[in-house]
Amino acid sequence: MFELGELARSTGPLPGPLRWWAALCGVALVNFVAWTVAALVLRRKTAARPGFFPDSLARVRRRHLLLSGAFMLVCGFRSVFPRADVQRICLLDSWLSSVAVGRSLATIAELCFVAQWALLLRELGERTGVELTLRISRVVLPMIAVAECFSWYAVLTTRYIGNAVEESLWTVAATLTIVGAAATWTRLARRHRPWLAMGLGLGVGYVAFMCTVDVPMYVSRWIADQAAHRPYLSLAQGLTDVSYRWVVTHSWQAWRTEMPWMTLYFSVAVWMSIALMHLPRLELALGSASAPSSSRGRRS
Repeated sequence: MFELGELARSTGPLPGPLRWWAALCGVALVNFVAWTVAALVLRRKTAARPGFFPDSLARVRRRHLLLSGAFMLVCGFRSVFPRADVQRICLLDSWLSSVAVGRSLATIAELCFVAQWALLLRELGERTGVELTLRISRVVLPMIAVAECFSWYAVLTTRYIGNAVEESLWTVAATLTIVGAAATWTRLARRHRPWLAMGLGLGVGYVAFMCTVDVPMYVSRWIADQAAHRPYLSLAQGLTDVSYRWVVTHSWQAWRTEMPWMTLYFSVAVWMSIALMHLPRLELALGSASAPSSSRGRRS
């Protein structure tokens, strides 16, 4: 069994994955502090300036606060107890490292994160009157719910093709989100465009990463397993396996392909989630007329 005390007593250099794990734990602590400060600032802002947001927007910001908090906490948990689901590998020998626990929490967190995407698109669409943006806001969350089903299929059966489909759906959802946000560009006040440009840039970077690194990685793993005639688990076998089997390894080879996406996920994605609770009150560009849908949003 791997014990933290053994790590503290070690006199030699730590294996690379353990140094990476220590960095992830540090990032998790930073994220917790950042979310707490952001929550206090939001509370102070709304208390000191009750007219700063209309009631509907205040409710949306509070939803972002709760969704972001759930996402941040689960990412922190996954940073402390990292694991690779299909391989059943982890760094710490604990039932908290089991795939059953980690994947269940990850499902909740990922749906919370995408719910924030949907809230952002809905606000943009209602404020600017762009129907395309509103339609996309209704699609992204159900799409990721389907992606989570494919993720569980991959985890239970150990078939990487499920991961490939899951990550492809994430890529499509992100692309649609970029399109929906970009469609509001000309109708937003110029002072809002820099943060929109930053969000679009991060989104494009995410899609590029998924298309060039993440999806091809899972496809290549599935092809290799097919070529090797690897036996797969049934769904029933997988349910037992994810609950009771985890393999502790500190091997660089085992973790090297997991490190890039986990590092970005547990840092940049959390920062984006926290930032969404502090979106400014959106204003229209001069000459742009607000749509009836925006007034409906203010009454909701």
